[in-house]
Amino acid sequence: MPVSTSLPERGLETVHTSSRPLLLAASLSPLGRGRADPCHRVTPDGALWRTSLMPTGPVTYRLTQVDRSSVGCRAWGAGAAEFASALPDLLGESDDATGFRPEHPRLAEAHRRLPGLRIPRTGRVFEALVPAVLEQKVHGIAAQASWRRLVTAHGTPAPGPAPEGMRVPPSAQVWRRIPSWEFHRAGVDPRRARTIVTCAAVADRLEKAAEMDPPDALRRLRAVNGVGEWTAAEVAQRALGDADALSVGDFHLAAVVGWSLLGRPLDDPGMVEYLNPIRPHRHRAVMLLVVSGQAVKPKFGPRTPVTDHRRH
Repeated sequence: MPVSTSLPERGLETVHTSSRPLLLAASLSPLGRGRADPCHRVTPDGALWRTSLMPTGPVTYRLTQVDRSSVGCRAWGAGAAEFASALPDLLGESDDATGFRPEHPRLAEAHRRLPGLRIPRTGRVFEALVPAVLEQKVHGIAAQASWRRLVTAHGTPAPGPAPEGMRVPPSAQVWRRIPSWEFHRAGVDPRRARTIVTCAAVADRLEKAAEMDPPDALRRLRAVNGVGEWTAAEVAQRALGDADALSVGDFHLAAVVGWSLLGRPLDDPGMVEYLNPIRPHRHRAVMLLVVSGQAVKPKFGPRTPVTDHRRH
C-alpha cells in the first residue's frame, strides 16, 4: 500500500510496501534499453531513475529498495501524482504467480530462489511500442543507439534532479512529425520509421489495449501494419504485465530456452510446444532463466552478429 507525502523541492515521496517479497532491480530490468538509455538509468548508489510521459504530463521518478518487500519512490513533474497512483502496477503488485509450479529443476530452483521477481506493468503502451519497433530485425546495440539518439533529440528535459542526459520520451504527436531523414540518420530504415509513424497516428487506440484482456490487447496491437507477433509480445511484457507473452520470432530465444532446459537448441515451434504446459507463465519462465543466470546459449559464431533478424 503506497503512502505519499509531497514537498516541492523533494518531489512527491511514496513508499510502497507489499505483502510479498519484491525484487526491484531484477523485476524492472527489462524496461531499460541499454546502459545509456535516456529514459532509464541506474546510478552508483543503486537507485533506479526513469522518466515517462503520463496523460497529465511528464514525470521523473527515482526508485530504491527499502527492504525485502518495500520500495521507496520520489517523483517530480506534472505527471507525478498520476504516476504515484500507478506505482503498485509498475512494481508488479497485480502480477499473480499462483499456479506456476514448473517441473524442470532449473525453473523450480530459480522460482524458489527469486520469490520477489515480478512482471512489471507500466500501462504506457506507445512508450513500450516505439523501442520494440526499433529492435525489429536489427541487433539490440544498434536499436538502442537509435532510441538514444531520437529520444535525446526529440524528447524533453526530465523534470526534477534527474541524472544528466535523461529525457522524457516524445509524445505520439512528436514522433509523427520526425522527418524521414532524421530516422535515417539515427540508423532506422524506412520500414521501421513508417511503422512508428503509423503507430503514432493511432496511439490513442493502442493505449486502450492496457484496459483489455491479453488476447484482445495482442490483437489490437497486431492490427497495425508492421506490428507482428514478436513486437506485440515485447509490448505486452512491459506495458501490460503479461506473464505469458512469449517473444516468438526472437533470433536467440528459442535456442536459449532449448539449451537452458534441454541441452539442445529448439526452433520457434519447438519452443512453443515445449513451454505450452506452463501457460500462462511462459514469459515468467524466460525471465527466471535470465535473472537467475541460468540462461545458456553456446557461442558457435561471432559474438556480435550484424543483425538479429528478429521478426516484426
